[in-house]
Amino acid sequence: MFFSSDSQGRVWYGIAGASLETRPGNYPLELKGSTTTGKELLLQKRITVGKGKYHSIVANVPKQYTEPNADQLQKINQDKALKEHVFARVTPEREWAGDFRPPVKALISDVFGTSRTFNGRVQSVHQGLDYAVGEGTAVAALNSGFVLLAQPLYFEGGCVVLDHGQGLLTLYMHLSKIEVKEGERVTSGQKIGFSGGTGRATGPHLHVAVRWQGVYLNPETLLSLQLP
Repeated sequence: MFFSSDSQGRVWYGIAGASLETRPGNYPLELKGSTTTGKELLLQKRITVGKGKYHSIVANVPKQYTEPNADQLQKINQDKALKEHVFARVTPEREWAGDFRPPVKALISDVFGTSRTFNGRVQSVHQGLDYAVGEGTAVAALNSGFVLLAQPLYFEGGCVVLDHGQGLLTLYMHLSKIEVKEGERVTSGQKIGFSGGTGRATGPHLHVAVRWQGVYLNPETLLSLQLP
């Protein structure tokens, strides 16, 4: 976990979270530090993780997304290796500043944690938020950072991954057009692309995910935080 201080250096804060795989229960939190005089400090606390309530849906998508052929499987495996490489990159410096803001002004059409069954056979868990927008809606960066990935992927369609530093990534999927390039720095609210229905999607919408140090977290929680 990474920490940052306020402008006066009096308050330290950090972002952490629990994934869907975390079992309900009480977990120990231990923080260690030292003052400028060398005095050791220790904070111990127990954090309660409750049981979430999630719903299930059934959806139909083109057969290629549930029964891919050999060439499509090769593409899927290439994308998997690419994502593993991208996700392995962790920038220790904080690139984000202030609150994280929604990428579009629209209703949320599907929430984090939904169990999905595609074509009656492929099951998955929805690890992000879906926004009900038509094709061609401008999509904004949730916060400032660097573009780690900006290209079409098999399941994700047009995909942009932003690195906000300290192991925090945001992902934007099913884009019809990408407006940024890999390695580019973006600012909070900057247009990164346009919504669409590319990849494994039942229709045009925007899927946004938040990944923190290797696990997916609920974007709604991040968007609700008031940050320095």
